[in-house]
Amino acid sequence: MLLHIEGVLTPDQVARFRDRLAASDWVDGKVTAGEQSAMAKRNLQVPEDAPVARELGEIILGALGRNPQFVSAALPLRVFPPLFNRYDEGMAFDTHVDNAIRFAGPVRFRTDVSATLFLTDPDDYDGGELVVEDSFGEHAVKLPAGDLILYPASSLHRVAPITRGSRWASFFWAQSMVRSDEQRTLLFNLDSAIQDLSARLGQGEPEVVSLAGTYHNLLRMWSQV
Repeated sequence: MLLHIEGVLTPDQVARFRDRLAASDWVDGKVTAGEQSAMAKRNLQVPEDAPVARELGEIILGALGRNPQFVSAALPLRVFPPLFNRYDEGMAFDTHVDNAIRFAGPVRFRTDVSATLFLTDPDDYDGGELVVEDSFGEHAVKLPAGDLILYPASSLHRVAPITRGSRWASFFWAQSMVRSDEQRTLLFNLDSAIQDLSARLGQGEPEVVSLAGTYHNLLRMWSQV
């Protein structure tokens, strides 16, 4: 499932993030890449243990926890602490697959879902599209600042070369309670239909109660917690 989630951060939050990141130190992005990815990766990152990364990451995690679309789509068990990168002119990240396991201190994460939260408006740079491959082909993604794209971590993907300007973003992964992307997609579509019916008919209607029961029984069957 490839999902665009609008307005995870407000314009004021994006401006604050930009100011804080502009004053930060940046290092070679290869520091968080696996062996294969390191050969393909040409960008800059804020160090994982930098105080500003922890500060801004907590704001993102709080926003995600309040975002019903993210919670419904990702069904997160754990969310990796958000990281921050930038692609300046000439930088890119060639086709790769994200590492299956990530470590945050002693905690291990299985990377089921990948996320990119854009911090630069599309008009401020050329190139820099996130290109995600699936069975339907390639999808080029370039979103407004504050918006997020969610996609399976198992997907082949790349960041196209920057030809003008600079593209800043936060990126992270989630370990889902439901490992299968197909099952997560079915649950998300069912939950979306339930929410729509609830708004139109009311939560107590028999059809809504029946569908909600089916949703929770499928979640009970497929979840790993």
